[in-house]
Order: sequence, then structure tokens, then C-alpha cells
Amino acid sequence: MRIKIYTYIAISVLFASCSNIKYLKEGENLYVKGEVELNNDSIPDQYRGPLTERLEGVLRPRPNKKFLGLRTKLYFYNIAGQPKKNKGFKHWLKNKVGEPPVLLQDVNVPYNENLVRNRLENIGFFNAYVTTDTTIENRKATLNYVATTNKIYRINKVTYEADTTTQIGRELKLAQEGSLLVPGRPYNLDRIIAERERIDNILKDKGYYFFSPDHLLVQVDSMIGNHMVDMNVKLKEETPKNAKQPYTINNIFIYPEYSLVQGNYEVATPKDAEEYKGFYFIDPHRTFRKFALARTMFFHKGDLYNRDRQNQTISQLVGMGTFRFVKNNFMLADRGKSNKLDVHYYLTPQQKKAVRVELLGKTAAVYNGSEVNVSWSHRNAFKGAELLRLTAYGGYEVQSGGGININSNFYRYGLEASLTWPRIIAPFGWEPTRRFVPHTTTLVGYEFLNRRQAYRLNSLRFAWGYNWQESAKKTHQLNVLDVAYVQPVNVTRFYDSLATEFPYLQRAIDRQFTFGPNYKFTYTNTMETDRKHTFYFSGGLDLSANTVGLILGSNVKKGKQDSIFNAAFSQYIKTEIEYRHYMKLGQNRTLAARALFGYGYSYGNSTRLPYVKQFFAGGPNSLRAFRARAIGPGSYNPERFGNDNFVPDMTGDIRMEFNLEYRSKIVSILDWAAFIDAGNIWLQNADTVFQGGKFSKNFFKELAVGGGVGLRFDLTFLILRTDLAIPLRIPYLPDGQRWVFNKINFRDPDWRRDNLVFNLAIGYPF
Repeated sequence: MRIKIYTYIAISVLFASCSNIKYLKEGENLYVKGEVELNNDSIPDQYRGPLTERLEGVLRPRPNKKFLGLRTKLYFYNIAGQPKKNKGFKHWLKNKVGEPPVLLQDVNVPYNENLVRNRLENIGFFNAYVTTDTTIENRKATLNYVATTNKIYRINKVTYEADTTTQIGRELKLAQEGSLLVPGRPYNLDRIIAERERIDNILKDKGYYFFSPDHLLVQVDSMIGNHMVDMNVKLKEETPKNAKQPYTINNIFIYPEYSLVQGNYEVATPKDAEEYKGFYFIDPHRTFRKFALARTMFFHKGDLYNRDRQNQTISQLVGMGTFRFVKNNFMLADRGKSNKLDVHYYLTPQQKKAVRVELLGKTAAVYNGSEVNVSWSHRNAFKGAELLRLTAYGGYEVQSGGGININSNFYRYGLEASLTWPRIIAPFGWEPTRRFVPHTTTLVGYEFLNRRQAYRLNSLRFAWGYNWQESAKKTHQLNVLDVAYVQPVNVTRFYDSLATEFPYLQRAIDRQFTFGPNYKFTYTNTMETDRKHTFYFSGGLDLSANTVGLILGSNVKKGKQDSIFNAAFSQYIKTEIEYRHYMKLGQNRTLAARALFGYGYSYGNSTRLPYVKQFFAGGPNSLRAFRARAIGPGSYNPERFGNDNFVPDMTGDIRMEFNLEYRSKIVSILDWAAFIDAGNIWLQNADTVFQGGKFSKNFFKELAVGGGVGLRFDLTFLILRTDLAIPLRIPYLPDGQRWVFNKINFRDPDWRRDNLVFNLAIGYPF
């Protein structure tokens, strides 16, 4: 039976791949590929592939799209035939799903030859010529463009021609330092364009508001011989007078309640406005406190125009988070009689008050449920662009497996209030950055969790902290104080008896009290999509009761454990580090790697991290071949309960994890990935219950390893991810038997049930 199915599938695939040809008219050939071949032995191998790929990318038109090697869109176009109406299924199939055939006769070969030759000349291969060969096989045409190039041209000498008796001439001469046009480097048109923009940026920061890159001319002399060029950078003779003069700032006008429905932008005068510290406000309804907007201004009257300051001002206004649109106009002051500019900032506020309702469906392990969140926000609570948010939430989850009532159906609800200021509020004059808007946030929250057959928990949290951007790549988050208190109530006899038999269940109902600062630093350049290598780094430090514990002399190992609010406070130092590396292997192929390290050191009043602060492994964003929180610590074999082998949460004080994933596009919104994950968690101290859970020098023998494949559906607004994984190394098996390659058997239903793990998630795992 299976042989028949496989034969049918193979015949269907072959039919789908060949059937498109029969729809061609007599004399037509399907254009299936355009290739570029470089006829130049002097190009190094590491540059030949990327250059060829870049040249093939300019060829037009592109062949019909393929999915798993098949031109499915073309196939749907063909089988739809000629619809009789401009609506209906056939019309939809042909015009929305399908794609018309790209024929050989549709390709303008001379045009493509010119494109390839032009691109080569732009990077220094002058006098290149391109020839084309056509190959037709089974009515499928391939065009091979052979590009023959001479030796690449390099820069010999660069001069900057300028009249140093003028101010702009002197500035142009000074701009020569740091030039992108370096003798010895290959000629490159893109670098010439970048050099003009670099000089324009320098002049813009020195007051030349009306200057433009188009006012610069780069003359190239390629006739000096020996495949070298001389370059001369100069101002164009037709450069207007105002582009050669620096301008200063005159009056600054701010319109905090400008509405787009007003149409033309208002132009006020000082007599129409209210002055505050040299700024003129047009805010008749007093919607904003003036100091909150004045502090975002990087310009003051009399300053030289500077593009960087202008961008910083716009960034500050946008970063406040309360304006929907920010627009500025620079206008000549004094009717153009002086080199002065009036600045007008038009700010359109967002809706001040808003209510948001979210209904979420949740599924994880043996639980299914839903949650509703209702939040009310005010974007200008105290007229200083403060964001006040009040949130109420509640959810219910049903246990659909597990066989016993350890973690039975439960519900939870909570309230949270937060207030965020778009500035640093501190008892001393601390301002970490002015390029980006820093924020101060205070938060207070309460949550009630009711596991009716087990226990109930009351949780309280208070936090006060700051977050700011040092640059586009670096961000900081500092909570000066973060307090969390968890109090169990109404623990059932059933759960108490289980906790007596299995002591690790006690962790979930221990009183937990943590207080102290925490800090997180993040660096990333992943937004630079033109790079081959991009990185992400995150490092954090979490402290609790360090000073208080030292003052009180707390030492639980010696029988002195101190409490606050009838709860033994946790004393620890916890650090986490995450590093990611993304390497482009091609236009639609990426190799992504991640390393995670976490370490928690408990001392004084504690012997291990509190339950809510411990690490765990497994799940859709971790070791995907193992269920969430169901692996470790170390070589400990988690005890399973019930018919579905339910595993209570396994947590630890130390975490180590490594992930490697190959990602590639299949077609349109569909990508695929192959991955391998390795890692585990461990305990800081030995535990009589978790045998083999303590971290030791042999930790590498206790790494869990899994691998698998998955699909990613990139819908632009979200990425839906499916992963199917199997364990390759199981750390709790006897030493010497932990690699399980020899046990893989996809035909065995028992093996599939116990080892195949399916993960459905939103977004990439890292």
C-alpha cells in the first residue's frame, strides 16, 4: 500500500513539473534561468560568488517562482484556463493565485547585457563586454551571460579643489581628512556617492543648511594608464549663493496641539506666542507643561544650524511617545535679509486616553485556556507627556492531561498600575543621554493564583527604575529597587501530603521575598541588514538583600535565617549572559547561533535561588526536543506522574545552553529551518532529592542534546513557527548510554509518542 502511495506522489510531482510545458504555443519556450559567468581569473574566489549573485540579481524579468522545485503559481495559472467572467473561482485562481509564464521572447537580452556591463563599470571594471548564450532543452530556456572584464581600475590620486579664500572652500579642504576615496582602493561609484554625502553631513553640521550633495562634482580621469584613475573633488560652478553660506537659528516656535486637519502649517510670530526660556509656544489650551517640551530642544537662539542637533530634537520629540506626528519647518528670517532661520515644530498629539482589550488563547504542556487583559492608558497624565497605564487581567486554564490533580485547573487575576516619565527623575543631576529619550518608570502590581485542588498564592510587586538608549545599538535598563513578595494561602491537605513525599513540590508554596536592584545591558547591530555578520549581546545582574543580609549577619547554614513580613528573604547574586551570532550564507540563507549562560549564587539567608528566579530548560525557545521545565537539573531523572507522564517544573541555579539553526527561504512567506540544541540546568549545592543535580567539572557529560526541523510562516506582522524535534542525548540515562542515535525509529509508534516533540510558537526562537 505504501509503495502505491509513494508512486502516486512521485507521478503527481513529475506531472506538475512537466505539465506547464504543454500549455506553451508553437515556437514558445519557457524562460527558467539567467546565469552570469565572470571571465576574469584575477577575481579572488571569495569575491567571485557574491559578485555573480549580485549581477544575476539585476537580470530582468525573473523566471516564474518555484516552490519545492515546482512552478506551482504557473501551474495554477495554466489550469485556470481563460475565465469567462472577471470574477469567480477561475478568475481568482488565474489572477490572484496564478502567475503568467515568463517566456524567452519576454527577455530583452541587450538590455540585460547593458545592466551587467554597467554594474561592472560601477565597481571599476571598465571596458567590460558581455556576450550571451542561449540553451533550450525540452522547451525550457536558460540564458548564460558571459562577462569578460579587464583588470580592475584603482584610485591613484585624489585632490580636493577649493577656493581657500572663502569659508566654504576652507571647510571643503578640511573635509578631505577622513575621505572615503583612498588611493589604492578599487574605483567604486557607490563610494563616490557616499563621499559626497559624507561631505554634505560635515557641512550641514557647520551651518550650511541649503547645501546638497548635488553641489559636489567628482571628476574621474581614467586615461592615466596602468588601470589607475585620478579623482578631483570640487564645488560645481552653478552652486547657489545660499548653499555657500552658514546659517544661524533665530526664533524657535513650538505648536504642541497642532492638528493635521488644519491644512496649511501655521506661521506664528513672537507676539502671537507665549515665551518660555527663549522658546515661543503656541498652546492656547495649555495641553503641555512648557518645561517638558523645552528640555527636548537642542537648538537655542543664536546657535549655528546643525543637522545632528536637529535630528536629536526630532528623536527626543518622537521618543516622548505622546505625539503621532512631528514635523518641522525652517524658514528664512527677516525676509531673507540675514543668514538666520526661524524654526517651527508642529506636534500632533496622539489620542490621550485609550482602552485596549486583548483576548488570548493559551496552550502549554498539559494546559489549555484563555486570558483577557483590559488596560486603560493616559498619554499625558500630568501634562508632561507622562504615560499612566492601569491594567486588569484574568485567565483560566484547564488541565487536559497529567492523570492526577497536582496542578489542577486554575485561574488567576491581577491588577497593575504603572507611570512612566519621559525623563530621568532622580535626587541628583543624572542625565545618561540626550540623544535618545530616557524613561523613569514606577510599577505596582498584585496577582492572585488559585489552584483549587492544591494551593493559592498572593503576589505583590513594586519596582522603580530607568531605561535609556546610549546609541542605536546600546540600551540600558536599571531598576533601582525591585520588590517581589509571594505568599501561599489555603494549601490543601492533598498537596501537603504530596510535598512531604516529594519535597521539591514544596518550592512552589514557599514564601518568597526578594528586594534589590537589577541591571540589564543590550547591544545589537542586527538592524544593519547589509552586513554578513550581525550580533546580539545581553548581560544582566540581579541582586537581592545583599546589604541587609550583611548587616543582619544572616547565615542559614548556621541556623540564623532572618525574615521580613514573616518571610525569609532571599539573598543572592544572579547573572545572565546571552550572545547571538547571525551569518548570512546567501540572499535567503542564514546560520544563527546562540549561547546562554546563567549563574545564581545564594548565600547568607539562602541556599538556593527562589523559585521564581530559578532557571529552566526545554520548550519552544530553548531545548526544543524536551518539554518546557522537564529536563534537569544535571543528570537527575525527573519523576513522572499520571498517565501522560506529567513532570513538575524542574528548575536550577545554573544554566548553560547552545543553539545552532540553519534558516532558508522556500518560497514567498514560507521558510524552513534545521536546528540542534544543547544544554541543561544545575544546582549550586548538592541536594539529597535531586541526585546528580549539582554542577561539577563533568558538566559537559550532562548536556541534553536535541535536533529537528521546522517551518516558519512569515506573515510580516507576525511569524508563525512550527518545530518538530527529537532528543539525541538524554542526560539522565546511565553514563555511556546517553547518546540515543541507535534508538531512533520513526516507524515505531511508541518511540514517536515518547520522543517526537512538536512546538508551535510565535516568532523566532532567537
